[in-house]
Amino acid sequence: MKKIFSKIDKPLLIVTILLCSIGLIMVFSSSTITAILRYNFSSTHFFIRQLIFFLISFIGGLIILYIPTQWYKKFSWLSIVGVIVLLVLLLFYGKVTNHAQSWFYIPGTGFAIQPSEFAKSFIIIFMATSYNSFIKKGINNVYVYLIPLSIAGILGVLILMQPDFGSAMILCAIAFCIFISVPMKKSHLPKIMLILGIGAVILGMGLLYSGAEILNSEQMKRFNFQKPCQRYKEDTGYQVCNGYIAINNGGFTGVGIGNSTQKYMYLPESHTDFIFPVLVEELGLVTGILVLVLYAILLYRLLKIAKESYNLRNSILAYGTFWFITFHIIINLCGVLAIMPLTGVPLPFLSYGGSSTLNFVGMIFVCERVCYENRETKYRLEVRKLTGNMNKS
Repeated sequence: MKKIFSKIDKPLLIVTILLCSIGLIMVFSSSTITAILRYNFSSTHFFIRQLIFFLISFIGGLIILYIPTQWYKKFSWLSIVGVIVLLVLLLFYGKVTNHAQSWFYIPGTGFAIQPSEFAKSFIIIFMATSYNSFIKKGINNVYVYLIPLSIAGILGVLILMQPDFGSAMILCAIAFCIFISVPMKKSHLPKIMLILGIGAVILGMGLLYSGAEILNSEQMKRFNFQKPCQRYKEDTGYQVCNGYIAINNGGFTGVGIGNSTQKYMYLPESHTDFIFPVLVEELGLVTGILVLVLYAILLYRLLKIAKESYNLRNSILAYGTFWFITFHIIINLCGVLAIMPLTGVPLPFLSYGGSSTLNFVGMIFVCERVCYENRETKYRLEVRKLTGNMNKS
């Protein structure tokens, strides 16, 4: 363990712990009233559960640090098949929450699993191992390179059918960003764009004529997202406008931890989607900016790990995690600020949620394992070079 910890990215780990700590504080502060008045739970209900999620995540992360990334190939296909099966079963047996059938509730535990969150992590691992294998084998067939992207498309459609537009959009965006980063012959580009265009048209027509309700009436309302305070009586206007009020109340330094007024049922999702406005209300714009700086540092460290990787698999693992977290930050904050529609996407490490927490923290530790392997490889290459120079002399 000491050897591994000496070669992981410590700034990345420190920033992750800081964000998780801020998240725990804010989940506790923002959820106390909601837990009592809305759910009839104890005031610490969501805080204790989130603490359990973080403990499980970090214990699992320590295990991940010991698993070589070359082993991922052995279970990447199995994980993809497993999540596809879960997403299909979800359409028949899932629990409807917030107008989407996205959850499996575990009987007798009070806990739930959201397969779409695991789909995002698994598609990163699957695409990383697949494209690394293609490059090592010297495969140049463009259709083979489209297989992982097609599987991502299948996952996206299944998630869209719940319907969960936000998660489907993020998963497909992650997959596309990974795909365009893979080194391929430039001569393949026109053919790839043609195939993707035809595929998009076929998919669109299939969804259009299938009769499936991809977005229900409640979710369609979210596309009317501008000028929220002029639509205060509408759900989307009500939530976002109260988010504005929270941010305005906070000012520069905040009203103090625990003193938010908007968490008193004005913001229905104060501990999940709208945790950032409550954070700014209680701790001020200064802390809000600090959180954004911490996110920037975390994302920079992920890109650094991706750039320093010695094989495509490890580079994609870090690069995919970068986009995974980036898209969540952008879509959550833009939804809260009425720059784009609300999609119910959690803010990484801050929002309450078991499945999202497990996957965010888990992928950070995957990247820490990548960092360890990068530095181990660099060390071995330097030793080999030094030994070679000594032999020559």
